[in-house]
Amino acid sequence: MRSVDLSVVVPAYNEERRLGPTLDAIVGHLRDNEGRFGDWELIVVDDGSTDATRDVAAAASAADGRVQLVTSPRNRGKGHALRLGVLASYGRRVLVTDADLAAPIEELDRLDKALSDGHSAAIGSRAADGATIESHQHRLREYLGRAGNFLIRGVAVPGIRDTQCGFKLFDGDRARAAFAASRLDGWGIDVEILRHFRHSDWPVAEVPVRWAHQPGSKVRPLDYARVLAELTRLRVRSPRPADLLAIALFLLMAVALYAGRWVSPDHRYLPDSLQDQNQWEWFFAVTADNVRHLRNPLFTDLQGFPDGVNLMANTVMLGLSVPFAPVTRLCGPAVALNLVMTLGLAATAAAWYWLIVKRLTPHRGGAWTGAALAAFAPPMVSHANAHPNFIVLFMIPLIVDRALRLCAGTRVVRDGVVLGLMVAYQVFLGEEPLLLAAMGMLLFALAYAAVRRDVARAAWRPLLRGLLIGGAVCLPLVAFPLYWQFFGPQSYKSVLHGDNAGNSPLALLSFAERSLLMGNEESANALSLNPTEQNAFYGWPLVALAFAIVVRLWERAVVKALAVTAVAAALLSMGPKIRVPLTDVVLPGPWAALADKPLFESVIEGRVAMVCAPVLGMLVALLIARVAPPLAPAGAGAATRAVPAARDAGAVATRVLGLLAVAVALLPVLPAPLKAEERADVPAFIADGTWRRYVDEGESLVPVPLPDPGNAEALHWQTAAGLGFRMPGGYFNGPYGPERIGIYGASPRHTSNLLRDVRYTGRVPVIGENWRAQARRDLAYWRAGVLVLAPQDNDGPLREAVARLVGRPGTWVGGVWVWDLHRGG
Repeated sequence: MRSVDLSVVVPAYNEERRLGPTLDAIVGHLRDNEGRFGDWELIVVDDGSTDATRDVAAAASAADGRVQLVTSPRNRGKGHALRLGVLASYGRRVLVTDADLAAPIEELDRLDKALSDGHSAAIGSRAADGATIESHQHRLREYLGRAGNFLIRGVAVPGIRDTQCGFKLFDGDRARAAFAASRLDGWGIDVEILRHFRHSDWPVAEVPVRWAHQPGSKVRPLDYARVLAELTRLRVRSPRPADLLAIALFLLMAVALYAGRWVSPDHRYLPDSLQDQNQWEWFFAVTADNVRHLRNPLFTDLQGFPDGVNLMANTVMLGLSVPFAPVTRLCGPAVALNLVMTLGLAATAAAWYWLIVKRLTPHRGGAWTGAALAAFAPPMVSHANAHPNFIVLFMIPLIVDRALRLCAGTRVVRDGVVLGLMVAYQVFLGEEPLLLAAMGMLLFALAYAAVRRDVARAAWRPLLRGLLIGGAVCLPLVAFPLYWQFFGPQSYKSVLHGDNAGNSPLALLSFAERSLLMGNEESANALSLNPTEQNAFYGWPLVALAFAIVVRLWERAVVKALAVTAVAAALLSMGPKIRVPLTDVVLPGPWAALADKPLFESVIEGRVAMVCAPVLGMLVALLIARVAPPLAPAGAGAATRAVPAARDAGAVATRVLGLLAVAVALLPVLPAPLKAEERADVPAFIADGTWRRYVDEGESLVPVPLPDPGNAEALHWQTAAGLGFRMPGGYFNGPYGPERIGIYGASPRHTSNLLRDVRYTGRVPVIGENWRAQARRDLAYWRAGVLVLAPQDNDGPLREAVARLVGRPGTWVGGVWVWDLHRGG
């Protein structure tokens, strides 16, 4: 499967008289200008001719092997013929020209210059200033044609004066994407393709050319009316079945992943989420409560009482928890969270699918496989354990696409405004994923600019202008929330994650715990912080496949840029120090340059490896598109699928080996459903409202020990009680000490530390008057109305410790031990 510089596609139907001279002229011009146009191919598409058109093309092919013949079993129309020819092409640029060669082949030079200037398509125009019409049609026919073209421009492609001239030069990859997405078989395909380029923000130049009417033209005045009818039908036609199937499969995969929770969302828990499911359900519950009572959604004192929690400084996903507030109120936070994670994961896969189809390859099978890998890669499945901010990423592909639109420079103001709105919304979905996405986009942009400096020179000004416009739109929307996050009550400077948050190089080659065929809990946990932070684990077969794809497709600039992005992200994810496996050698890592910088200091650097997921998905999509026959567009017929095999005797073997390699690489990392287990019952003391008799207005309920990141079941009590009581401690990010360093949980006090130590050690220290005095001060600070001890590990020592601190034994009420601090009970 070779690559050429220029493909020329000539559709032909009953053209035995005109085709021979046309092919001679084209071949002669390309032979004489090989220094300019490079390697070329000429594809003649016989659209079911009933004369000797096929014989003429076959003779030209016999004379020069670069002339190829593609046939259709019956006449289907110009659109069908062009689709066959373009999808059979391999050229970096693709010229389509009618068999009458009304625009001389020498005019290719003008169109080629337009593409060299940064345009994605150049159309020969009879109406542009500087065009020369050497011979005219009949006057009435010409007037009718102009009227029809005027209507078509107004309906479909405003701004382009000559939509129907059959002499057009395209960027090859974008032409194949546009023709693969096309649906029309008739003359309307010219307009459909131009609409595709316009909607994709791929710049189109209208270039004046010499043109001469040729006798025997098959275009009739009424054909313009047929074009309008085709375009009208195109607008109201339903989505492609393949696209609907892709979305349905993504949704099915997401439901299967969370099947254990969907059995009974209120009573099932994801054990690998540790305490994160409790935390996120609480986030959704408190947001719904704030919305219901019209309170500030950026703060609450329900946890961490009396200091409270800066919700904007925690990832509460206001972009979804606010609109899902009615669902949370009606169905509960457990259902709302599971719904958000399931639908969000499917939507993320669908968004990557849309981006790959639009920007990379129209091959639906390749796009689906690549998008599935981007959304369901092992790191994503690990974070699916109740980290919705890292799996609900449907805005990221949309932001990437909008940035690419800015590079085209066609609608900078509009695209800049839309980009600003998108980024503002993503801030309320997750700031750390946005930062990681920005890093990935920057890495890709720098690599692509190094490879395609011509594209970079044309793109940087509109991109910069659009980014400035986007920033001007985004900042006013997020300024106050960000001020509250960084300077509001309970704000903090950075989050302490420890010195070992980077990935081991082995983690990139190993398999995650939830990989269906190769998962290994012991080895995965040994190479990760915890089950929710298995941020790499792509497996050595997938890494090897990616390397082979890069080598095979290295000539493509996008592949070079993707490769650099993946390698750079992988290296950054290893942290400031990289330990060489099986040795004592420690090397400095590139993350060291970022580790102490604002924003980056709070990032768990191992998460940077998640950038590799969509990159690997795109590489796999490109491979499948190269080795597998494209899914035939509507009406393409069997000839489309037969073209590659006819041109390359080894194509079948290549396809089989390529698809087998993809299967070998992906099967080991297929995700298994997440583990789910029965949830601990909420004590009757909480569930039936008994607690209300013990907690007065302004007081708090103090669980024993206080909730923290290691044991946050009390958050579930609180949501089950309708957030009716406040409590100290908790699981959130908040400040600690005079430096206001971010920690997980509330600032510890002596009594909370004591109770925590008893829970984990089972030993009760000597508790004298000093400890009791300190307990009285801490309980007063927490405004405690009642202490509650539920059955748990080491509950005996805990009960003894509390009794000594309070000075009296507890009372068994509603399945818990209770110390009423103001009634003496």
